Amino acid sequence: MTTVDKIEIEKFSKIAKDWWNPNGKFKPLHLFNPARIEFIKKKLISHFGLNSNSSKPLKNLKILDIGCGGGLLCEPLNKLGATITGIDASSENIKVAKLHSKKMNLNIEYINCSPEELNFKSEYDVVLNMEIVEHVNDLNFFIKQSSLLLKKNGLMFIATLNKTLKSYIFAIIGAEYILRWLPVGTHDWEKFVKPEELIEFGKKNYLELVKIDGVNFNILKDEWIISKDKSVNYITQFKKI
Repeated sequence: MTTVDKIEIEKFSKIAKDWWNPNGKFKPLHLFNPARIEFIKKKLISHFGLNSNSSKPLKNLKILDIGCGGGLLCEPLNKLGATITGIDASSENIKVAKLHSKKMNLNIEYINCSPEELNFKSEYDVVLNMEIVEHVNDLNFFIKQSSLLLKKNGLMFIATLNKTLKSYIFAIIGAEYILRWLPVGTHDWEKFVKPEELIEFGKKNYLELVKIDGVNFNILKDEWIISKDKSVNYITQFKKI
């Protein structure tokens, strides 16, 4: 079995060189980054009892970022002190991530693989599946393999798109066809995931839901914010039991 959807990998490999262009094809993720980094940081400090006043509060935490792309999450989390491993099924994404982290003089391990190919079982304190589950081949198998890589009492964060009419209008028609935030064809609405489905897959694989929040774009402030509205984007926090 494999979690890799080759069509999805090819899609992102073609635009991999644009990962670090804040006004390019990944502009939405650049805008998204401050909100999701702050969200993850706060949850980790609270769960692991870390020093919030430290310049490197995530020191001693081992974090795995699955579907890391060009390293947009890996780099800021590494700067906060975490030991980071980023994996991606696209070799082009990994090339870009390695090159950029070297340029920034950061120590991040990047591996071109999918979670089922990684041999470090129960190795990580934290596993990140951010904007990736809507691009995989078999979601239940993907969650299972991701959970195997997580230590007991560790945290997994999953950010994705809800399967609603509103998400189709906003994330596909709006973001891809009208605003041109993303290349047309980036998302397939049929692969969007309802929160209750994700929670059920989590339960099957020893993951207990801790928190679920919506993530919405504030047009006036030109920024993403954590909110109660989960009808389009949402982010979940699970604990390994």
